[in-house]
Amino acid sequence: MQETKMGMGTESGGKRGAAIAQFSRKVIGGSLKAGMMATVLATGFNTAAVETASAQGLFQRLFNPDVHRRQQERDRQDSLRQKIVTARVSAPRYLNYSADAWKSVSLAPLSEKKTAEIQPADLPQESTEAAAVETDSTTVAPIVLTDFDKARPALADLSLTVLPEVGEALIAFYREHPEFVWIEDGKPSVKAAALRHALSDAGKYALNPEDYFVSLPATDGLDDAGRDAAVMQYEMELSAAALTFLLDSKRGRIDPNRISQYHDLPRHKVDLVASLEDLSATADMAGALAKVQPQNDHFRKLTAELAKLKAEDEEADQIVIAPGTFLKAGKSSPEMKNIVAAIRKNGSEDLKTEHAETLAAYADDELYAPELVALVKSFQKEAKLTPDGIIGKNTINALVGETNAAKIAKVELAMERSRWIPEVLGERKVFINQPAFTATYYAPGETPLQMRVVVGKKSNQTNFFYDKIEIVEYNPYWGVPYSIIVNEMLPKLAQDPSYLDRAGYEVTTAGGRQISSSSVDWYAVASKQQSVNVRQYPGSSNALGAVKILFPNKHHIYMHDTPSKNLFKKDMRAFSHGCIRLQDPKAMAAAVLGKSKDYVTSRISVGRNEQEEVSGDIPVYISYFTAWPDLDGTVAFYPDVYDRDRYLLQAIEKTEAVRAKARTS
Repeated sequence: MQETKMGMGTESGGKRGAAIAQFSRKVIGGSLKAGMMATVLATGFNTAAVETASAQGLFQRLFNPDVHRRQQERDRQDSLRQKIVTARVSAPRYLNYSADAWKSVSLAPLSEKKTAEIQPADLPQESTEAAAVETDSTTVAPIVLTDFDKARPALADLSLTVLPEVGEALIAFYREHPEFVWIEDGKPSVKAAALRHALSDAGKYALNPEDYFVSLPATDGLDDAGRDAAVMQYEMELSAAALTFLLDSKRGRIDPNRISQYHDLPRHKVDLVASLEDLSATADMAGALAKVQPQNDHFRKLTAELAKLKAEDEEADQIVIAPGTFLKAGKSSPEMKNIVAAIRKNGSEDLKTEHAETLAAYADDELYAPELVALVKSFQKEAKLTPDGIIGKNTINALVGETNAAKIAKVELAMERSRWIPEVLGERKVFINQPAFTATYYAPGETPLQMRVVVGKKSNQTNFFYDKIEIVEYNPYWGVPYSIIVNEMLPKLAQDPSYLDRAGYEVTTAGGRQISSSSVDWYAVASKQQSVNVRQYPGSSNALGAVKILFPNKHHIYMHDTPSKNLFKKDMRAFSHGCIRLQDPKAMAAAVLGKSKDYVTSRISVGRNEQEEVSGDIPVYISYFTAWPDLDGTVAFYPDVYDRDRYLLQAIEKTEAVRAKARTS
């Protein structure tokens, strides 16, 4: 039965196919009249002729090609729309840190003996190894071998595992100065002992003393050749340790650009040969090692803070406020007594004097009464938080503080990061510290101008780099970055191709010709097959507000105004796409221009898009420090908003592992 049905189906299909083919030939040949065609279409060609999808497609193509083409275009647009919606530009990423490699460096190039010609009159009476070399007619001046020359053959078989830069500098130094620096009369000198002691105190500069430790040479029971080899190895190892310390002090142990793509900091070049020459010429080793640290005010304050914290014991009476505590005025909580205790402990004397009556009268009540709200507001203001009286995460962090160990870690990381930026920051400068959410303008003889800022979201982190301020722009256009076009605008354009035309944006070709956003192949833009520029016109709704301050860089980061003023009231201010939004942009623009705030306002009020060049050399530092000296000189501590402390600690751990392995090789 099944076979019969299949056969019938095949036969029936064959007949329908033949009929369709015959019908098609008549249509194409023009022999079928219009009325007959309409009848055929109305009756569905006896239903059988259009039974299959392929036949339906054929009729659509035959009788209504425009509809077919429109459907094809709709299908193509749907496919493109799906591709556009899923197109993404990846954000910079964190990397698997690779520590500086240590390599075995042969000192054989230094093993060739060098001799010094000394005239007989210059020879001391006790000099040894002197001999007059006679020829048939003349007498040549005596040749004296120095202690270094006598021990030099030991270098033929000596190699050290060091940083490549250290190995190169070691060979270059001793080629220029073929003499012992740390050995005297065949033994380690007093200067060598002073250097070893100073290196053992490297922890005061947030460096690891183990990286610079050198054992004393063991010479007992050795013959002359053995003693020469032992003291020569000690000489070279101690110089290598000093060079490593000099390099670490000047540029840091970590290459920040290997931590993440959010770091853009050129690694400092260090003249190690000159540095070792300076070190070998002094008797004050501790003072010399102190002088190779960054010589600026903030590093000195961080160094002093580290010493203070290390001298303090971990406090046993640490106050704990339950995680998740959230209190508003008039509410009650058993944590109220801990909150008051924390203010008693960590509040300033001025604050405690101002609220002495409230503190004296408090008797462990759980009600968050008005007088306690006033107390908390004063504490929040002192801690540079929004004084709203609401007790949440940031206020609790300020109340209980951080453990001593956590503070030490933050200061040490700040000292490492300090080595990544220039030692001399400049007399006039703008310093932005992302974890503090502040921007500060400094100029000689002027009170620093500090204001709140909004920085990038965790998904759009602000980079760590430095540059030079060049331009102030009034009534700016906003040139939309490619990443925002693809990640945020394309999904809207997929639904509404004319979105940008209606929303106050200008779209131009790479050559500058203005075009409609609906005429752009946005999938080609997303796949970088086509290039367009998108910018928002100046105006009250412009994302950059009324003014922006430019320091052209590859990250497209700058300082600017914003219509979203309410965000400055928040304590945690990571909301932007990466640029720096300023709380008082007119004041910052006036400062870098050397003009008045009224002048900036007058330029904006004209309403035209204009630019003004900034004269002088004003560097800007877009930095990241979770511990940093405040304007009053005290070191303040900030939350690790981007988790960069964690990544830096991992980089240090990997560096220490590589160095520990090198020490045992």
